[in-house]
Amino acid sequence: MRILGIDPGSTATGYGVVDYSRGRLTHVTHGVIRTHRSDSLAARLARIHSYVLEVAQKNAPDSSVVEKVFLASNPRSALVLGQARGAALAALATHGLEVHEVSAREVKKAVAGTGAAQKKQVQSMVVRLLNLDSSPPTDAADALAIAICHAHAGRLSGVGVRSGRRSLRGVAHALSSRAAR
Repeated sequence: MRILGIDPGSTATGYGVVDYSRGRLTHVTHGVIRTHRSDSLAARLARIHSYVLEVAQKNAPDSSVVEKVFLASNPRSALVLGQARGAALAALATHGLEVHEVSAREVKKAVAGTGAAQKKQVQSMVVRLLNLDSSPPTDAADALAIAICHAHAGRLSGVGVRSGRRSLRGVAHALSSRAAR
C-alpha cells in the first residue's frame, strides 16, 4: 500500500510518501511545498492545492492521511492553518483519495513512543524507520511520520481500535463481533 502523508502549513506544507507491504516500510519521496508570506492568502492556498494534487498524481498513493488541526494560541494562525489544511484536503479529494486524519500526539506516539516527543526525536526516528541516509526537512519528516503512523494504524482501523486504555476493549469487542458473524 502506498501512503501519502501531509503536514499542512500556510508557508511550509510537508509531504511524504511511503510504501507499506508485509510489515515493511519503504521511503518513496518527500518534500516541502513553500509559499511566500508576501503572496496573498488565496495565492498561497492555490499553490498548496496545486502541488499536493501534483504529488498525488505523480506518486499514485492508495491512501492519504493529513494531520488534524491543533488548538493554537493565536486564533488567526489557527484559521490560516485550517485553510491550508483545507486546500490540501481538497486536492486529495480531487484526486479521488479517501483522506484519513491523525493528531500530532498520535503520530509522535506511533513513531517516537511518546506523544510528547520533540520534533528532533520524530525526525530521528523517521530516519531510522525508513533507513534514510540523511534527515529530511522538519516539515517533510513530520509528513513521513504521519504516513508511517497511518501505515501501522491502518491495519487496525477497520477493527475499531482507538488510542488509549479503551483500545484493548475496542479490539476485543470488534474481534468478538467478527467471530460471531
